[in-house]
Formats: sequence, C-alpha cells, structure tokens
Amino acid sequence: MPIPLKTGEVLRERYRVHERIGQGGMGNIYLADDMRLEGRKCALKEVEHDRNLPEKVLREAREQFLREATVLARLDHPNLPKVSDFFSIGEKDYLVMDFVPGKDLRILMLDAKARNAFLSERDVLDWAAQLADALTYLHRQSPPIVHRDIKPSNLKITPDGLLKLVDFGLVKVLSPDEETITIIQGQGTVLYTPLEQYGGSESHTDVRSDIFALGATLYHLLTNQPPIDARQRFLHPDSLPLPRRTNPAISVRTEKAILWAMELHPDQRPDSIETFCQYLFGTKELPQRSMTRPRRAPTLEALLAPPESVLFGISAVLLLLSLVATLGR
Repeated sequence: MPIPLKTGEVLRERYRVHERIGQGGMGNIYLADDMRLEGRKCALKEVEHDRNLPEKVLREAREQFLREATVLARLDHPNLPKVSDFFSIGEKDYLVMDFVPGKDLRILMLDAKARNAFLSERDVLDWAAQLADALTYLHRQSPPIVHRDIKPSNLKITPDGLLKLVDFGLVKVLSPDEETITIIQGQGTVLYTPLEQYGGSESHTDVRSDIFALGATLYHLLTNQPPIDARQRFLHPDSLPLPRRTNPAISVRTEKAILWAMELHPDQRPDSIETFCQYLFGTKELPQRSMTRPRRAPTLEALLAPPESVLFGISAVLLLLSLVATLGR
C-alpha cells in the first residue's frame, strides 16, 4: 500500500494536501488547495505503479499514463470533472481534477434503503440521462474513450443537481487497431464488470462494456440490491432476480432496458449508448430479442463459434479455468 501524503504537504509548489478522501491498491485521492488560484479546491489522484514490474514495462506504463492523461486533459463536458494538470514526482504519477462536492449515488441509495424505500425511477432516469450524455461524449472521442468503472460510488450529485462521473481510474483509450490500452491496470468493480473484462489488460473491451456497467448500476440504484456478478451468472444463468420482483414500481420498459444492457455476451447488448437510451426513454420500441426474463448464458460453443466473438470466448475460457483452479485448491 502506498504511503499517503501528509496534511499540509505541498506538491509542485502549488497543491497543498488538505485530506485523503479516497484510497485504493495503487494510490490515494486527496482533497487539495490550489495555491495559485485562491479558493479553488481540487482532487489529486495519486498513482504508484507496481515496483515489481520489469524496468521496461514500468517505463512504458508511466509513459502511457502521461500520454493518456494528456487525452483526459482535453476533455470538456459538464458531467465530467475537468482534468487540469498532471505530473510525476519520483515513482508516483498525479492527475489533478476539479473537486466535485455533494453525495455519491451509493450514499443516496443507502439512505433510501435505510428508510425502507427506493430511489424514485424518475430521479434515477434523470441521472441516467446525464450519465449517458457523458458516456456518449467519451465514446465519440477519436480514438474512443471507455471508462470501465461505472458504479454508484463513482457518480456524484452536486448541490445544484448536476451528475458528475468522477473517477477515471480505469479509463481506456481505444487505439486505431481497436486494442485497448489501460491508464491504470485493473478490472473494475466486480458487481458492475462485464465478463469480457476479466481476461486481463489485453482482453477486448469496447463501448458495450460501459453499457453493461450502466445497466448494472441502474439495477442496483432501483432495487437497493447489488446485481449478481457476471462470473456467477455465467455459471448459474438464472441467478439474476428480475428488478420488478424486488421493486414493483419499476416500469416494464426500464426493466427490459436494464436486462438488455446486462446481457453477458456483448453482441447481445445495445451497440451504443444512443441506442440504449432510445429504448430506455421510450423513443423506440424494445427489440423482440430483449426478454423480460434474463437470458441463459451462452454456451462455450456459442461463444467461440462467431469470428467476432473470439476474444469474448477467450475471456470466458480464462474465467472458467481460474474458477476451476480456485475450487481445486
């Protein structure tokens, strides 16, 4: 675990650390004061790469971080915090972003659950529309940017009701040959991670991976229950409870759209955020293939047969092998 910065410590003669507001296996997130712009607070994301990596790999990882931080710094969207600076000190890299005040959606969901209530579908769909705008903006970048870690705790609501997608920890920039390059190694949060994201950093993910995570996030927010993770659903195809079984107030259309987004096979999900929103918000009818009942997980034969699904099939095989190895211990 990286040693945290101390309160009052100043980086680059500009950023004074106020307090640690988040932490993970590869670093910490701090609330800091920008000493050049009086009154401005920022979020300082610290990244410390695995020191056990070969020197060449470590150097490439850091070069990649700086390259993709440059991409993030060019982004400008109301539902994304602005990345204003990035730099390295010793073995650590830093990303400076706007600090976003307010509560995250996980806290709001837990508050509702404590009252034996659910968040209103109207509010959740309003947040979904804002998030969809941000994801559409990311996915339309050249090359496209895939977030890969959408979840309630990464979505904050400002005091004036604006949603912000706050964490870029696992962002991937899609290179022209469609291979994904990760800023920070990781697989996302299990509950919201699609099956194709489990093959390691070289596995193929695209915009449909964000669609899965969006669907899983909406499932959690509307039911107060975490979705069954993709690995368990692959092994136990009927394990995902229908959202309306937990919260009957959810509309049929919203339930169908969520289940469509959470299809295990990426080819069976909406092909874009725009397509998903057309059905979620009722501007188009749901396709016949989108069933109310969650569909059974595809067999390995089905996964491996279509040429466009080879990489997903490899991820599924790797997942099964890892589960078998775990059970055999």
